[in-house]
Amino acid sequence: MKLNAIERGNGPETVVFLHGLFGRARNLGFLQREASQTFRTIALDLRNHGVSPHGPVSYPAMAQDVLETLDDLGIERFSVVGHSMGGKVAMMLALADPDRVTRLMVADMAPAQTQQGHGDMIAKLDAITFPSELTRSGALDLLEPITGSRAVAELMAQNVSLDGAPGWAIGFDEITQGIGRIEGWPDSQTAPYDGPALFLRGENSNYVRPEHHALIHALFPQARILTLEGAGHWLHAEQPRPFIATMMAFLTGQGV
Repeated sequence: MKLNAIERGNGPETVVFLHGLFGRARNLGFLQREASQTFRTIALDLRNHGVSPHGPVSYPAMAQDVLETLDDLGIERFSVVGHSMGGKVAMMLALADPDRVTRLMVADMAPAQTQQGHGDMIAKLDAITFPSELTRSGALDLLEPITGSRAVAELMAQNVSLDGAPGWAIGFDEITQGIGRIEGWPDSQTAPYDGPALFLRGENSNYVRPEHHALIHALFPQARILTLEGAGHWLHAEQPRPFIATMMAFLTGQGV
Protein backbone atom coordinates (compact mmCIF):
# COMPACT_ATOMS: atom_id res chain seq x y z
CA MET A 1 0.00 0.00 0.00
CA LYS A 2 1.52 3.34 -1.07
CA LEU A 3 1.30 6.01 1.64
CA ASN A 4 1.01 9.77 1.37
CA ALA A 5 4.46 11.28 1.82
CA ILE A 6 5.74 14.78 2.59
CA GLU A 7 9.35 15.28 1.45
CA ARG A 8 11.82 17.93 2.58
CA GLY A 9 15.57 18.32 2.14
CA ASN A 10 18.04 16.69 -0.21
CA GLY A 11 20.86 15.40 1.99
CA PRO A 12 22.77 12.23 1.11
CA GLU A 13 21.06 10.22 3.90
CA THR A 14 17.34 9.79 4.51
CA VAL A 15 15.28 10.07 7.71
CA VAL A 16 11.68 8.81 7.85
CA PHE A 17 9.17 10.23 10.36
CA LEU A 18 6.18 8.20 11.61
CA HIS A 19 3.34 9.71 13.65
CA GLY A 20 1.18 8.24 16.40
CA LEU A 21 -2.46 7.15 16.61
CA PHE A 22 -4.88 9.72 15.12
CA GLY A 23 -1.93 11.81 13.93
CA ARG A 24 -0.62 12.51 10.47
CA ALA A 25 2.63 13.35 8.71
CA ARG A 26 2.31 17.10 9.10
CA ASN A 27 2.11 16.77 12.91
CA LEU A 28 5.86 16.10 12.86
CA GLY A 29 6.59 18.98 10.50
CA PHE A 30 8.73 20.93 12.96
CA LEU A 31 10.94 17.88 13.52
CA GLN A 32 11.12 17.24 9.79
CA ARG A 33 12.06 20.85 9.04
CA GLU A 34 14.97 20.69 11.49
CA ALA A 35 16.24 17.37 10.15
CA SER A 36 15.84 18.48 6.52
CA GLN A 37 18.71 20.93 6.93
CA THR A 38 21.02 17.88 7.04
CA PHE A 39 19.04 14.98 5.59
CA ARG A 40 16.54 14.08 2.95
CA THR A 41 13.39 13.61 5.04
CA ILE A 42 10.12 11.77 4.44
CA ALA A 43 7.09 12.12 6.74
CA LEU A 44 4.35 9.58 6.08
CA ASP A 45 0.62 9.30 6.76
CA LEU A 46 0.32 5.73 8.05
CA ARG A 47 -2.58 3.61 6.77
CA ASN A 48 -6.01 4.83 7.91
CA HIS A 49 -4.52 8.24 8.75
CA GLY A 50 -4.23 11.54 6.92
CA VAL A 51 -4.91 10.98 3.23
CA SER A 52 -3.33 7.54 2.98
CA PRO A 53 -5.43 4.51 1.96
CA HIS A 54 -7.39 2.48 4.51
CA GLY A 55 -6.94 -1.17 5.41
CA PRO A 56 -6.83 -3.71 8.25
CA VAL A 57 -4.47 -2.81 11.07
CA SER A 58 -1.36 -4.77 12.01
CA TYR A 59 2.23 -3.71 12.63
CA PRO A 60 3.69 -6.04 9.99
CA ALA A 61 1.25 -4.58 7.43
CA MET A 62 2.01 -0.98 8.42
CA ALA A 63 5.74 -1.64 8.23
CA GLN A 64 5.30 -3.19 4.79
CA ASP A 65 3.39 -0.07 3.67
CA VAL A 66 6.39 2.05 4.66
CA LEU A 67 8.83 -0.18 2.79
CA GLU A 68 6.67 -0.22 -0.36
CA THR A 69 6.38 3.58 -0.28
CA LEU A 70 10.13 4.02 0.17
CA ASP A 71 10.74 1.55 -2.66
CA ASP A 72 8.54 3.72 -4.86
CA LEU A 73 10.61 6.76 -3.86
CA GLY A 74 13.86 4.93 -4.64
CA ILE A 75 15.06 4.91 -1.02
CA GLU A 76 17.02 1.82 0.02
CA ARG A 77 18.51 2.73 3.41
CA PHE A 78 17.10 5.15 5.97
CA SER A 79 16.96 6.15 9.62
CA VAL A 80 13.54 6.23 11.22
CA VAL A 81 11.99 8.33 13.99
CA GLY A 82 8.62 7.14 15.29
CA HIS A 83 6.36 8.42 18.05
CA SER A 84 3.90 6.21 19.95
CA MET A 85 2.13 3.95 17.41
CA GLY A 86 4.64 5.18 14.84
CA GLY A 87 7.36 4.03 17.22
CA LYS A 88 6.00 0.50 17.07
CA VAL A 89 5.93 0.67 13.27
CA ALA A 90 9.54 1.89 13.37
CA MET A 91 10.54 -1.02 15.63
CA MET A 92 8.82 -3.48 13.29
CA LEU A 93 10.69 -1.98 10.31
CA ALA A 94 14.04 -2.47 12.06
CA LEU A 95 13.21 -6.06 12.98
CA ALA A 96 11.67 -7.00 9.64
CA ASP A 97 14.35 -5.49 7.40
CA PRO A 98 17.37 -4.56 9.55
CA ASP A 99 19.73 -4.09 6.62
CA ARG A 100 17.68 -1.12 5.44
CA VAL A 101 17.40 0.70 8.79
CA THR A 102 20.49 2.77 9.56
CA ARG A 103 19.31 4.18 12.92
CA LEU A 104 16.17 3.69 15.00
CA MET A 105 14.71 6.36 17.30
CA VAL A 106 11.54 5.57 19.23
CA ALA A 107 9.72 8.33 21.11
CA ASP A 108 7.87 7.13 24.22
CA MET A 109 6.92 3.60 23.24
CA ALA A 110 7.97 0.05 24.14
CA PRO A 111 7.65 -3.27 22.27
CA ALA A 112 4.89 -4.39 24.63
CA GLN A 113 1.20 -4.27 25.40
CA THR A 114 0.45 -0.63 26.24
CA GLN A 115 -3.14 -0.37 27.39
CA GLN A 116 -3.86 3.34 27.75
CA GLY A 117 -7.65 3.47 27.61
CA HIS A 118 -7.87 4.15 23.89
CA GLY A 119 -10.52 1.45 23.50
CA ASP A 120 -12.91 3.29 25.81
CA MET A 121 -12.31 6.62 24.10
CA ILE A 122 -12.75 5.12 20.64
CA ALA A 123 -16.08 3.57 21.67
CA LYS A 124 -17.28 7.03 22.70
CA LEU A 125 -15.97 8.60 19.50
CA ASP A 126 -17.74 5.91 17.50
CA ALA A 127 -21.02 6.85 19.18
CA ILE A 128 -20.85 10.47 18.00
CA THR A 129 -23.74 11.58 15.81
CA PHE A 130 -22.41 14.33 13.57
CA PRO A 131 -24.85 17.15 12.76
CA SER A 132 -25.67 18.00 9.17
CA GLU A 133 -23.50 21.11 9.40
CA LEU A 134 -20.38 21.45 11.50
CA THR A 135 -17.70 24.09 12.05
CA ARG A 136 -14.22 23.45 13.43
CA SER A 137 -15.26 25.08 16.70
CA GLY A 138 -18.32 22.83 16.83
CA ALA A 139 -16.16 19.77 16.19
CA LEU A 140 -13.92 20.73 19.10
CA ASP A 141 -16.97 21.13 21.34
CA LEU A 142 -18.10 17.62 20.35
CA LEU A 143 -14.71 16.04 20.92
CA GLU A 144 -13.39 17.76 24.04
CA PRO A 145 -15.78 16.09 26.53
CA ILE A 146 -14.73 12.70 25.14
CA THR A 147 -11.00 13.29 24.94
CA GLY A 148 -10.83 15.23 28.21
CA SER A 149 -8.41 17.72 26.72
CA ARG A 150 -8.66 20.63 24.30
CA ALA A 151 -5.25 19.74 22.90
CA VAL A 152 -6.29 16.14 22.19
CA ALA A 153 -9.60 17.39 20.78
CA GLU A 154 -7.64 19.58 18.35
CA LEU A 155 -5.61 16.53 17.30
CA MET A 156 -8.79 14.53 16.74
CA ALA A 157 -10.55 17.35 14.90
CA GLN A 158 -8.03 17.14 12.05
CA ASN A 159 -9.54 13.72 11.32
CA VAL A 160 -13.08 15.09 10.88
CA SER A 161 -14.30 16.21 7.47
CA LEU A 162 -16.28 19.46 7.60
CA ASP A 163 -17.06 19.52 3.87
CA GLY A 164 -20.38 18.13 2.70
CA ALA A 165 -21.80 15.71 5.25
CA PRO A 166 -19.54 15.96 8.34
CA GLY A 167 -17.93 12.72 9.49
CA TRP A 168 -14.66 10.90 9.93
CA ALA A 169 -12.16 11.56 7.14
CA ILE A 170 -9.90 8.68 8.18
CA GLY A 171 -10.20 4.90 8.40
CA PHE A 172 -12.04 5.13 11.70
CA ASP A 173 -13.78 1.74 11.37
CA GLU A 174 -10.47 0.01 10.63
CA ILE A 175 -8.84 1.72 13.63
CA THR A 176 -11.78 0.74 15.86
CA GLN A 177 -11.57 -2.88 14.76
CA GLY A 178 -7.80 -2.95 15.19
CA ILE A 179 -7.32 -1.02 18.44
CA GLY A 180 -6.35 -4.19 20.30
CA ARG A 181 -3.53 -4.80 17.83
CA ILE A 182 -2.51 -1.13 17.95
CA GLU A 183 -2.20 -1.25 21.74
CA GLY A 184 -0.51 -4.65 21.58
CA TRP A 185 2.70 -5.99 20.12
CA PRO A 186 2.93 -9.05 17.85
CA ASP A 187 4.79 -12.12 18.99
CA SER A 188 8.05 -11.85 17.10
CA GLN A 189 10.40 -14.68 16.22
CA THR A 190 12.72 -12.40 14.26
CA ALA A 191 16.38 -11.86 15.10
CA PRO A 192 17.19 -8.73 17.12
CA TYR A 193 18.04 -5.45 15.42
CA ASP A 194 21.68 -4.81 16.26
CA GLY A 195 21.98 -1.29 14.87
CA PRO A 196 22.06 2.00 16.77
CA ALA A 197 18.80 2.56 18.65
CA LEU A 198 17.52 5.26 20.98
CA PHE A 199 14.39 4.99 23.11
CA LEU A 200 13.48 8.42 24.48
CA ARG A 201 10.74 8.37 27.10
CA GLY A 202 8.85 11.22 28.74
CA GLU A 203 9.56 11.65 32.44
CA ASN A 204 5.85 11.96 33.22
CA SER A 205 4.68 9.16 30.92
CA ASN A 206 4.07 5.50 31.80
CA TYR A 207 4.38 4.11 28.28
CA VAL A 208 7.99 2.98 28.83
CA ARG A 209 8.28 1.46 32.29
CA PRO A 210 11.22 -0.24 34.07
CA GLU A 211 9.77 -3.69 33.32
CA HIS A 212 9.98 -2.86 29.60
CA HIS A 213 13.73 -2.29 29.61
CA ALA A 214 14.59 -5.98 29.34
CA LEU A 215 12.18 -6.36 26.41
CA ILE A 216 13.76 -3.42 24.64
CA HIS A 217 17.29 -4.72 25.11
CA ALA A 218 16.32 -8.24 24.03
CA LEU A 219 15.09 -6.97 20.66
CA PHE A 220 17.45 -3.99 20.33
CA PRO A 221 20.73 -4.88 22.06
CA GLN A 222 22.41 -1.56 21.25
CA ALA A 223 19.50 0.54 22.52
CA ARG A 224 20.00 3.45 24.87
CA ILE A 225 16.98 4.33 27.02
CA LEU A 226 16.91 7.99 28.00
CA THR A 227 14.38 10.18 29.80
CA LEU A 228 13.31 13.65 28.67
CA GLU A 229 12.66 15.65 31.80
CA GLY A 230 9.46 17.63 32.17
CA ALA A 231 7.68 15.77 29.38
CA GLY A 232 4.79 13.36 29.12
CA HIS A 233 3.78 11.13 26.22
CA TRP A 234 3.76 14.04 23.73
CA LEU A 235 7.38 14.73 24.60
CA HIS A 236 8.35 16.21 21.23
CA ALA A 237 5.57 18.82 21.53
CA GLU A 238 6.04 19.48 25.25
CA GLN A 239 9.83 19.82 25.17
CA PRO A 240 10.63 20.52 21.51
CA ARG A 241 14.10 22.05 21.88
CA PRO A 242 15.68 19.29 24.00
CA PHE A 243 13.89 16.67 21.90
CA ILE A 244 15.31 18.11 18.68
CA ALA A 245 18.79 18.42 20.17
CA THR A 246 18.72 14.77 21.26
CA MET A 247 17.27 13.63 17.95
CA MET A 248 19.85 15.44 15.82
CA ALA A 249 22.77 14.26 17.97
CA PHE A 250 21.58 10.68 17.53
CA LEU A 251 20.83 10.91 13.81
CA THR A 252 24.18 12.49 13.02
CA GLY A 253 26.07 9.94 15.11
CA GLN A 254 27.41 12.49 17.56
CA GLY A 255 26.18 10.54 20.58
CA VAL A 256 23.61 11.47 23.20
